[in-house]
Amino acid sequence: MSHVLHRSLTQSYPTAVRGEGVYLFDAEGKSYLDACGGAAVSCLGHSNQQVIQAIQQQVGTLAYAHSSFFTTEPMEALADFLAERSLESLDYVYFVSGGSEAVEAALKLARQYFVERGEPQRRHIIARRQSYHGNTLGALATGGNAWRRQQFQPLLIDISHVSPCYAYRDMHDGETENQYAERLAQELEAEINRLGADQVMAFIAEPVVGATMGAVPAVAGYFTRVREICDRHGILLICDEVMCGMGRTGSLFASVQEQIVPDMLCIAKGLGAGYQPIGATLVSHEIVDTLRAGSGFFQHGHTYIGHATACAAALAVQHYINEHKLLPQVVTLGDKLQQALVNALGDHPHVGDIRGKGLFRGIELVRDKTDKTPFDPALKVHAAIKRIAMDNGLMCYPMGGTLNGRDGDHILLAPPFIIQDQQIDELVDKLTRSINHVTSTL
Repeated sequence: MSHVLHRSLTQSYPTAVRGEGVYLFDAEGKSYLDACGGAAVSCLGHSNQQVIQAIQQQVGTLAYAHSSFFTTEPMEALADFLAERSLESLDYVYFVSGGSEAVEAALKLARQYFVERGEPQRRHIIARRQSYHGNTLGALATGGNAWRRQQFQPLLIDISHVSPCYAYRDMHDGETENQYAERLAQELEAEINRLGADQVMAFIAEPVVGATMGAVPAVAGYFTRVREICDRHGILLICDEVMCGMGRTGSLFASVQEQIVPDMLCIAKGLGAGYQPIGATLVSHEIVDTLRAGSGFFQHGHTYIGHATACAAALAVQHYINEHKLLPQVVTLGDKLQQALVNALGDHPHVGDIRGKGLFRGIELVRDKTDKTPFDPALKVHAAIKRIAMDNGLMCYPMGGTLNGRDGDHILLAPPFIIQDQQIDELVDKLTRSINHVTSTL
């Protein structure tokens, strides 16, 4: 009997014993092609020697020093690396242990910023339905997935949610992308006015929605309108790039592709590529300058912020990506993956949409392709596909509740940046066989 409190109390898990490139191996010797990076984490695969050596060297020198007493060389160097490549005014970096903590830090920093600049009445946060921002209470409240929130609702702060940018489902017949973006912008404007423009402190969104909807990018012009609205009302814009950032969509920061600069930007997952747990919140100099001129500190902290070994690992990951010019490769391989998926599944009667950017792709499954009717959630199509895919030696990231937290199924793909053409073929073949196996029985 396992004494681990696993995610599922009814499922039996294989034991992972080693990783090699884009593959994981269990204790029985079976290999699994990691087509999702776990949860869009393992962007360099599982055996990068450059990163492993950096971790070993750091542990041998200084594993950990508490941030209330010291700064460390790897923390300073990683902050420099990110700030030098960030979006204009994002000059400061607050290191944490993961994505949920990065979002929590951004929310609390937004509140403290407005208190210290003499606007303590600003307390409202606006997010989007079907978003996911983490599992700590503040981040969970901010996320818009009804299923994840439901049982914890009495513990959650009140957050306002507007429509996501979900063209496949929500763009009207005959509506252009510009018209759709404008309609969503007007909805955001109306919600700000309902709450009181001087009462809202932040709007938070994922540039490409990840786990809860399956690699859904925004239509062109949507985020530029959001940025303009936030600026006009003095509202902070927070971009959650925990899943879609750090090169996953083909640029280090996904916001670049939307031609916007947020006031704060949350990253994790691909930052450390799974070699160490790490996340970060990038912060504009205006926010930091306000705190410096006021209280002089950020009233927030965790034991392991700026962990020296984690920062050394993340720095090695980012240096490797930079030195080997992997980001252009993400774009090229992402196009190949998209085309391979379309060739194999584009005419499948139960595949409604294939979407995404770079090596961040989503497949939405439907019962009826013509009217986009989802499968009955009681069938748990996503769970069946995950199980059969694992039997076939493929790790993918299927999820349910794509439409509203209850209805809909999708598969998220986020393979390592080092995947090769023949492994893309293997991925698509195993995924297609898994989808066919499940849907043929429904």
